[in-house]
Amino acid sequence: MREQIVITERGTLNSPSLANSNRGTTEKCDKAWEKGDARVELVTDDLISRARAGDSDAFRALTEPHRRELQVHCYRILGSFQDAEDAMQDTMLAAWQGLAGFEGRASVRTWLYRIATNRCLNARRSAGRRAAKEWDVPGVERPEPSRLGEVVWLEPFPDSLLAGAIGVPLGPEARYQQTESISLAFVKGLQFLPPRQLAVLILRDVLGFHANEVAEMLDSTVQSVNSVLKRARASLQRRWPPAADREPPPAAGSPFEDAITAKFVSAWQSADLNALVALLTDDIFISMPPMPFEYEGRDVVARFFASIFGSGRRYELVRTRANGQPAFGAYLDAPDGIRHGVGLHVLTLTGDRISAMTRFENTVLPWFGLPRSLPSL
Repeated sequence: MREQIVITERGTLNSPSLANSNRGTTEKCDKAWEKGDARVELVTDDLISRARAGDSDAFRALTEPHRRELQVHCYRILGSFQDAEDAMQDTMLAAWQGLAGFEGRASVRTWLYRIATNRCLNARRSAGRRAAKEWDVPGVERPEPSRLGEVVWLEPFPDSLLAGAIGVPLGPEARYQQTESISLAFVKGLQFLPPRQLAVLILRDVLGFHANEVAEMLDSTVQSVNSVLKRARASLQRRWPPAADREPPPAAGSPFEDAITAKFVSAWQSADLNALVALLTDDIFISMPPMPFEYEGRDVVARFFASIFGSGRRYELVRTRANGQPAFGAYLDAPDGIRHGVGLHVLTLTGDRISAMTRFENTVLPWFGLPRSLPSL
């Protein structure tokens, strides 16, 4: 009799035998996957046989090496951290239930990507359009926005969960660097694509799968995949210019990045509008999902920041990282001395300037290990 498997909140497996068993086999298998050991094929065959017999330990060892990259894959398709976690749950459950039908024509990794992709596409097709949120910053009269954004469901992805997802070997067809393809601007650009175009572009240009592999995953033909990819590339390029047209950001964690972010923190915490505006590019872009208000250009963004600082609101920023970019938990000073978390700011750097800032609601703070409030000083 097969024991019950429970997919936990983070997408891992839990079961009585897994909790009480010796984990040595799992650790050895994980290391074999990481090193590309020649014994992987034999190990995989053994794990598949055991998993089909109901061994949840074997199933975990079979799927765990791919879990993080699959989670990022789901996030790219859905644009939502929470929805990606739900899709991972569905993917792992479907893989467990469908393991008997795995014929071994493709690798386990490719098979899992097929399941995850189709689960995510189903989620996109069935999801209703999410309502935008009204302006809700007390005491702040915002200037007229440059426009109302179309993508209001975007969520950030914690860098702490990118380990095991960024740095995995890509196929020869990949056209984007992995750090570039997790950036907020790239993920946002993907959300404008129709579901099938989105899936094909990610599988081909981000992950580097061959056209015949993608056709198999999507129950399509190579000719159809190539046609869809051509349209997807053209659509994305209109919203995401080629890397050659953009000045690259400084390396993550470099002294150059640290210098820019230190100036930003100083200017923001001291409400120094002139110092803050001096850090911005001419085409600086501000967005605030799920609020649709967007501001583009230094003059209107300066007026937006002036409305915040002019209200007397003062903040403390706590550093973190999201989507491979510098990010800060924002904590508002209150009369009782407690600083309440009001959101997360993610910066996009271009050269030695800030070219975009995305503000998310305080509900995302726990994903980054940040508290909802800071104690009084």
